[in-house]
Amino acid sequence: MLLHFCPSLKAEKTVRINRVCIVADRGMISADTVEQLESPTNRTPYILGARMRKVKKIRDRVLSHPGRYKEVRTESSDPKKREPLKVKQVQIDGCRYIICQNPRQQRKDAADREAIVKALTEKLKKGPKSLVGNKGFRKYLKVEKDSARIDEKRVTYEARFDGKWVLQTNTDLSPEKVALKYKELWRVERVFRDVKSLLDTRPIFHQKDQTIRGHVFCSFLALVLRKELDQRLVKAGHRFEWAEIKQDLKSLQTVTIEENGRRLAIRSQSKGVCGKVFQAVGVAMPPTIRDVEPIPEKSDGSANKIRVSFN
Repeated sequence: MLLHFCPSLKAEKTVRINRVCIVADRGMISADTVEQLESPTNRTPYILGARMRKVKKIRDRVLSHPGRYKEVRTESSDPKKREPLKVKQVQIDGCRYIICQNPRQQRKDAADREAIVKALTEKLKKGPKSLVGNKGFRKYLKVEKDSARIDEKRVTYEARFDGKWVLQTNTDLSPEKVALKYKELWRVERVFRDVKSLLDTRPIFHQKDQTIRGHVFCSFLALVLRKELDQRLVKAGHRFEWAEIKQDLKSLQTVTIEENGRRLAIRSQSKGVCGKVFQAVGVAMPPTIRDVEPIPEKSDGSANKIRVSFN
């Protein structure tokens, strides 16, 4: 699958799109995909996740390349803080790679492997037959005829990948920006899962180009709005769950009461994080009670009945 976007002049003036960069996970990085992205007639900037274990050049040369990591995010003792991140740039055969490392994940991967090897050592005492059907154990086993032992070379080999992932890019962005842009993929995936409830959409089978463009535009607009809200909340020092934000905003309603030619709008109580969300985006909370346009009297002079509506 190859993503390609070519904005029209009208689109450039409307949304001010000056540059497009393809960001994709490991499933996109085929030789054919990269060849199309780097075509001399249509060279498209990209950031692609790389397969560390399956691609020989990355496994044997990129990961082994000397050099120091640059710290992008420091590690915090608070698990709610953003995960730590280090990056290192590697240039091989005219290709640019960014090695990313999460020290916290690195320790977790090492601890998980250590636990497996420890359990494997205990099970080996009962004989090799009990381990044949366990894929997690089998990876670290070396079986020879009727005997089995822990493959120490394999254990050392797997440690090279702890907490790491590799990106391939042809952009001129700094290594830290390349890593952070790639990490934003989870936002795209999460928002497109949420967009069904956010826009109350349903599966739609399009038959015309304009309806496809409209559907994609609405989904992309939801993504842009969601990202803007997240950024403003972070800037204000808040980190709220998306489900919590939606629930509290949905509970904020207005009751409209009409009586004797007068119309009042009464706002419900602000609950949870609702007030902080309004404050973060710079929008004033509506007053609790406010007058709205008056209702004209009936031609026969009779009084208007009480009417209540919810918004």
